[in-house]
Amino acid sequence: MTGHGIVGARPRSGLNYVASIVETLRAAGCVFAEEEAELLTAAAEDDGHLADLVARRSGGEPLEHVVGWAEFCGLRMRVGEGAFVPRRRTEFLVQEAVALGRPDAVVLDLCCGVGALGAAVAAQLGGRVELHAADIDPAALAYARLNVAPYGGRVHEGDLYAALPDSLRGRVELLVVNAPYVPTEEIGLLPPEARDHEPLASLDGGADGLDVHRRVAAGALPWLAPGGRLLIETSARQSPQTASALSAAGLAVRATTSEELHATVVIGTRAA
Repeated sequence: MTGHGIVGARPRSGLNYVASIVETLRAAGCVFAEEEAELLTAAAEDDGHLADLVARRSGGEPLEHVVGWAEFCGLRMRVGEGAFVPRRRTEFLVQEAVALGRPDAVVLDLCCGVGALGAAVAAQLGGRVELHAADIDPAALAYARLNVAPYGGRVHEGDLYAALPDSLRGRVELLVVNAPYVPTEEIGLLPPEARDHEPLASLDGGADGLDVHRRVAAGALPWLAPGGRLLIETSARQSPQTASALSAAGLAVRATTSEELHATVVIGTRAA
């Protein structure tokens, strides 16, 4: 028993029932109410469970937290309450990393959250990479373990590079990072789904948004292999400062932008 009926009893699918869910979601401000109703129905075990899911979503929880997964680079990434939801714009960082990588590359997803970035890079490089993912948040790492497991990924808990085993020093070919870069004063401008339901540490980048970027850049060189790359997501407005941090750390730097995804990535390369 689940508390809502027999496990496996599927929700009703009558048009009137589905229409009532759509109406509830629309009233809560869900722009894509029809699509969300389908996803919630598919995720529900029975009618009572579906009612709970609809209530959570109409109450403002991110859809991904409610259904338990987020689509990212064509993959289903496990997420849940208290976890940062992978953003579509971050798919641009995956594209850039894959273009620079090789099938058996050593890949490190730093500030990994649920590990979506590293998992997507591993999948697109053929799944034979040596994948590592690190974060300070144990709740996020519980999901990361699930997401990197198909690629043999290893998860490390701790503050940035302090989480890593010494065996990774000088071996990382692709260091992919989606660290927080929202200035503290702008956190209140984020959508309620983010500011009310995602960890502050995954959003708040400090006074100018780049505190973590500077720390990542400053510590990167000893971990990168000769010719290894650090790829970090930033905003178009902040990219000059992010680039300066990577340059000050001894990396050759360039920035690239996707107009389609409204995404900017700064790439730093260790000299070969």
